[in-house]
Amino acid sequence: MSWVRTEMALAQPAPGSVRGPLAWVRKNLVGSVGDTILTILGIIIVAWVLPQVISWAFINAQWTGPDRTVCATVAQGGIQPDGWSGACWAFVNAKFGQFMFGTYPVEERWRPILVAILFVALLVPMLMPRVPRKGLNAILLFLALPIVSFVLLVGGMFGLPHVETSRWGGLLITLSLSFVGIAVSLPLGTVLALGRRSKMPIVKMLCVIFIEAVRGIPLITVLFFVSVMLPLFLPAGVSFDKYLRALIGVSLFAAAYMAEVVRGGLQAIPKGQYEGADSLGLGYWQKMGLIVLPQALKLVIPGIVNTFIGMFKDTSLVLIISMFDLLGIVKQNFSDANWATAQTAKSGLVFAAFVFWLFCFGMSRYSMYTERRLDTGHKR
Repeated sequence: MSWVRTEMALAQPAPGSVRGPLAWVRKNLVGSVGDTILTILGIIIVAWVLPQVISWAFINAQWTGPDRTVCATVAQGGIQPDGWSGACWAFVNAKFGQFMFGTYPVEERWRPILVAILFVALLVPMLMPRVPRKGLNAILLFLALPIVSFVLLVGGMFGLPHVETSRWGGLLITLSLSFVGIAVSLPLGTVLALGRRSKMPIVKMLCVIFIEAVRGIPLITVLFFVSVMLPLFLPAGVSFDKYLRALIGVSLFAAAYMAEVVRGGLQAIPKGQYEGADSLGLGYWQKMGLIVLPQALKLVIPGIVNTFIGMFKDTSLVLIISMFDLLGIVKQNFSDANWATAQTAKSGLVFAAFVFWLFCFGMSRYSMYTERRLDTGHKR
């Protein structure tokens, strides 16, 4: 006689062998002989490198001081013992204002600080999925903020003193170039990708020529052209700001690469999606805007963010046209005789690298979060 259960069995906890810290270690670190060997090698390397890094960056570091003497050894005219090796954060502390704003007037630095506050206040809600009114937020972030930022940073109106862009520098240049490049390159790259796939020969040819021409030359050449050679082709007496020329060059360069990323997403969409949109009687732009592009952009989020990260780091190349971004202004201050020591350059470069890494890591982590949140239609 068979027995039939009349109620559901209670859920049982997972076995201890498949959950918890020990299970994670067993699966990820010592799951095989090769994994065990690599784990041991990694531990040895970390145990050798980490104490030296901590000692240089924190324990033996010099955090404050008026000039180079606090970071120089006695033999070099300083106060540190011979053989001393530590970070000279006093140099970073003394030059921090320049690293952030360049030679922007000290009494007017509240203006870029206010722009940064407005940027964060608009960006954070934009990145949070549950915050409503995304359309209004996007309009304020991508349309209103650039206008307000231009008025605040350049001045010359509403009683604000005029500040030439030649006095901008540091993180101000890096972030402003990156933000404008990101805001312009994604929509422009999407249009170029659609144009390259267009059935109209002239539109397709123009898009192909632009994309291949820009991708075939380095960014340094583009910046050199827009900064030095472009004025030669303009009518006599016609000129525009070097910073604006750099913005145009960076944006167009990033748009060409973004176009190929988006085109890859468009090609990954099954033909049935296009046919389904056509069967509903949707026009071309309705089909692309409502059906195809949302799926294509979701598929290529890693490529889009990778382009953004590359563009953020490539802003350091504006040094070729005598504009000093964060890395450029750090390197420029190495020539200050008041801070010329053996540890000054190392400390400045480590600081610049940390700032770049912080922003790039943040973009990378948010892209991973977005992928997980949108990954609903391709799981098996």
